[in-house]
Amino acid sequence: MTPPRVIGHRGAASRAPENTLASLAMAKELGAQWVEFDVQITCDDCPFLLHDARLERTTNGRGIAADLDWARIAKLDAGAWFATAFRGERVPRLAEALALLSRLELGAVIEIKSEPGAGPRTMRATLAALDGGAPHAYILSSFDEAALAVAAQAAPGLARALIVKAVPPDWRERVERLGVSALHADHRALDAATVAAVASRLPLRAYTVNAPDRARLLLDWGVSAVFSDCPDVLISALSHHGGELIDAGSQGSIAK
Repeated sequence: MTPPRVIGHRGAASRAPENTLASLAMAKELGAQWVEFDVQITCDDCPFLLHDARLERTTNGRGIAADLDWARIAKLDAGAWFATAFRGERVPRLAEALALLSRLELGAVIEIKSEPGAGPRTMRATLAALDGGAPHAYILSSFDEAALAVAAQAAPGLARALIVKAVPPDWRERVERLGVSALHADHRALDAATVAAVASRLPLRAYTVNAPDRARLLLDWGVSAVFSDCPDVLISALSHHGGELIDAGSQGSIAK
C-alpha cells in the first residue's frame, strides 16, 4: 500500500494534541488514510509516542522523557496543554497506537526519535512492537542512519525512509547505502530542480505543509506526498488537483 498525497502529521496536530490516540483518531475522522507519528523509548525499553526530547511542551511532566520509566510516563497528561476538552489524554505506548491503527485501517509513517546514540535501541524496540503486524501498512523513517541500518538488517521487508532537512548533495549514495525506499525532506528547502532529481529515483515526501497553494506547487514539482497538521484542509483543496486524490497517491515506485 502506497501512502496517498496527504499524510496526517503527528495524527492531526492542528486539531488534537499531537502524538496521542485522540490525534490519530481525529486524522481518520478528517479523511486521512495515513498518519505520521514519533516514537521514543523509556529507560525500561518501552516505545511510546512523543516528539520532543523534553516533556514540558506537550505534557504536564518535566525533564528528558527517555530518562523516565514507563510507569512515570503513563501518569502524564498529554492533552490539557492543547485544550481542556482533551484533559486526561495520555501519552500512548506504541502498542496502543498500533492497535488503534488496525481498528481504524490507517497506514502509518513511524518516525524513530531518540537521544544521541539510542537510535538502534529505539528501532529494535519498535520492531518488536511491530512483530506480527502488516508490513505493507507501515513505513519506518528516521534522521538516524544507524537506526535505519538496524531495520534494514532485522526487518528488510519493512519499507524505510531517510529524513533530511535539506536534500544533501550525496543523497544518491546515502539512499543506496541504506537501501531506503523514500526520502523525506523539509518542504522549505525544496525547489523544482531538486524535487525532479530525487523523484526520478524514488518518492520524495515533504514535511510539514499546511498551506494548500504550497502543497499544489510541491505536487506539481513531483513530490509524491505531503505531511500536514491539518489533513482535512489539504485533502479538500487537492481533491480536484491533478485528478482524484487517492488515485494520485498510488503513483510512483514519505517529519518532522
